[in-house]
Amino acid sequence: MMNRKIVYRFVLSVILWMCCISSYAQIKIERIEPSSWWTGMKNQNLQLLVKGRNLHGATVSTQNKEIRIASVDTTQNADYLFVNLQVSEQAKAGEYTLTFAKGGKKIVKRYLLSDRKSGSAERKSFDASDVVYLIMPDRFANGNAKNDTKKEETEKANRNDPNGRHGGDIQGIIDHLDYLKNLGITAIWVTPLLEDNQPEVSYHGYATTNYYQIDARYGTNEDYRRLADECHKRGLKLIIDFVTNHCGLSHWWMDDLPSTDWVHQFPQFTRSNFRISTINDPYASQADKKLNSDGWFDTSMPDLNQKNPYLLNYLRQAAIWWVEYAGLDGIRVDTYPYNDREKIAEWTKGIMTEYPNFKMVGECWQHSPSDIAYWQSGSKNYDQYDSGLKSVMDFCFLDQSGRAFNEDKQEWDSGMVDIYSCFACDYLYGNPLNLFVFLENHDTQRFPTVIGNDIKKYKLAYTLLLTTRGIPQVYYGFEIMMGGDKGKGDGDIRRDFPGGWPSDSRNAFTETGRTAIENEVFNYVKALLNWRKNNPVVQFGKMTQFVPENNVYVYFRYNDQKRIMVILNNQAKDQSVSTVRYSEMLTGYSQGVDVLTGKTYPLSDSIAVPAKSGLVLELK
Repeated sequence: MMNRKIVYRFVLSVILWMCCISSYAQIKIERIEPSSWWTGMKNQNLQLLVKGRNLHGATVSTQNKEIRIASVDTTQNADYLFVNLQVSEQAKAGEYTLTFAKGGKKIVKRYLLSDRKSGSAERKSFDASDVVYLIMPDRFANGNAKNDTKKEETEKANRNDPNGRHGGDIQGIIDHLDYLKNLGITAIWVTPLLEDNQPEVSYHGYATTNYYQIDARYGTNEDYRRLADECHKRGLKLIIDFVTNHCGLSHWWMDDLPSTDWVHQFPQFTRSNFRISTINDPYASQADKKLNSDGWFDTSMPDLNQKNPYLLNYLRQAAIWWVEYAGLDGIRVDTYPYNDREKIAEWTKGIMTEYPNFKMVGECWQHSPSDIAYWQSGSKNYDQYDSGLKSVMDFCFLDQSGRAFNEDKQEWDSGMVDIYSCFACDYLYGNPLNLFVFLENHDTQRFPTVIGNDIKKYKLAYTLLLTTRGIPQVYYGFEIMMGGDKGKGDGDIRRDFPGGWPSDSRNAFTETGRTAIENEVFNYVKALLNWRKNNPVVQFGKMTQFVPENNVYVYFRYNDQKRIMVILNNQAKDQSVSTVRYSEMLTGYSQGVDVLTGKTYPLSDSIAVPAKSGLVLELK
């Protein structure tokens, strides 16, 4: 009996000792995000996500008076701490120490604060004076073949696979900045460059696996900052593409979530119903709304839960970090209406607090002006919702353009009337001049394919795009009328720019490397772009449009200094346009000068406009 008691006590003491060791196991810190920050931010609160091992119960302290630890928060996962710091107005640039202690062990981490650049808060953003060139980096140009395949990245380069990695990178963009500047581009939107370490179809970048790291196949964080610097040297603006709705399934936190509600989880895979209309539908069921916002975008894209305050703060700080680190000029927000409606507005306004003159453009893929306007700040919504977004993408213009330029009919409700009707609803928007107008992007069919590769229709459509209200957005390759075969999928509409790779058979970045048709299109849009760049009247001027007749659309852009008349003949035959109908806008003017050819047109009678062509006239 005595021996049994001794054995029992021994076993019990061992168990208690092991429990004690377990509860005071040595801590480990694997990462702190953000890894650095800045002094002089308007929001003095800074949340650090600390990832490691056995962190619950650890104390965090600092001896620096300029930063104060307001609180240390925990979740269900003992591998995480959320350290909330307050950075005082007196804080100076330098390294600060954070001491983590538990069970007799201390870990000291140095944290870098840098001085915020002078004028950072007042930075200006893109506006209607810009034309934004959209680049899918993997498919634009390969400037550094050494980073095509990286050991630490799962998917390797395979240019023969339309959905594979092709090797385009940041250096490839830098190498062609002068080309873009000479073309007349003023701003660049690059699809996501952050790490997307998915095992396949990772080239598009929309499945982020690290919010603080540029994908190694594109380059480094320093390369991205250098891209911004090189843009600014040439007067170009740089817009980051940021994804808040979802991340990649291979994100480092997916194997060890900070909390069970970090992403939306279901008993089995549940996809979004993709019904954005449920969010602003006054009659929508809560079940349908939830499915739109909480369902996963794809099996490889977990849906992030913006209602989690730590995640929302994490995403806000990550976006601000890149703006400060690289000196960025704007943010494009992917799949904006799929986020939690109230929380994404909070995220947007939190960023705008730091940058009052900044702009973010939201991808709000809906088809009617009333639906799109709902997401633009300043619109008069029935429920008083205000997203904080100054800019949204005009998908109505995209839809109507695809139809209008394929219609030769003269009925009152077809052809250019589609375009007219789109603009007639501008009263719904908070500011129509801040709308992104576009004919194609990386998710749509290439516009040449839509119009049957008709060069006349193409030039006519881009005349409209570059002279109407809003911020024109063009897609890489538009300047050579680059197409994509219908039905071949995303990989084809995101095909490689010819000449972006040293092994390419021709180089369309040069005049000699382009075909005759490509040069015709290139020269046409280049002339319009460079004219637009120097004419505030077509950037910020007022607009008056006339109901199209015989598939001919006439509108005017004007300010106190200048007046422009635009005539678009969408008919398959020549038209004689009488000037009498437009007398209210022509009074005081006797002639119009074609901005592309310099040809003068008297305004006393009628103007001859060839089939499927446009005129842009400066009135004198």
